[in-house]
Amino acid sequence: MLRREDVLIVDGYNMIGAWRELAALKQDKLEDARDRLLDMLSDFQSFAGLTVIVVFDAFRVPGLGSSFRHRRLQVVYTRERETADECIERLVGHWTSARRNLYVATSDMVEQHVAFGRGALRLSARELKLAVDQSRREIQTRIRAEPPPKRNPLGGAVSGEVQRKLEQMRRGMEGKLPPDGD
Repeated sequence: MLRREDVLIVDGYNMIGAWRELAALKQDKLEDARDRLLDMLSDFQSFAGLTVIVVFDAFRVPGLGSSFRHRRLQVVYTRERETADECIERLVGHWTSARRNLYVATSDMVEQHVAFGRGALRLSARELKLAVDQSRREIQTRIRAEPPPKRNPLGGAVSGEVQRKLEQMRRGMEGKLPPDGD
């Protein structure tokens, strides 16, 4: 479905409201739900190799909006009097290209239709959650399947004498360790 060169624009508060884990966090502290969403999407972005842009609505917050990076995610807070939907529509216009797919993740049906009409593909909050969960399972499977790293990766690549000298240097004891076999 999603490829490395694809771009995913996510309606952040829509995901927070739709994903059970995030909705529960939001009850106590909205900031915790936002942080958890960003962490989940950051891991997903790294695994899938996508460009992910997360948009949060700051419609009633005075100011010019802001954009920053969070673990390689692009996070956008809308400008004053700009809704997340308007910002997403603007971003769709900017990112539309024949060489890549552009996805908009939202369960807002009106926004899905507008994004689709502008050339983006739709992804519901549920579909994105399934993709994020699947990537997490695949990461865990790969971690369990990979053998642990060698304790001394140089062991078979350098002679015993070179290893001994390197160990002396590491310990700050040049010339103080006995030769091998002593």
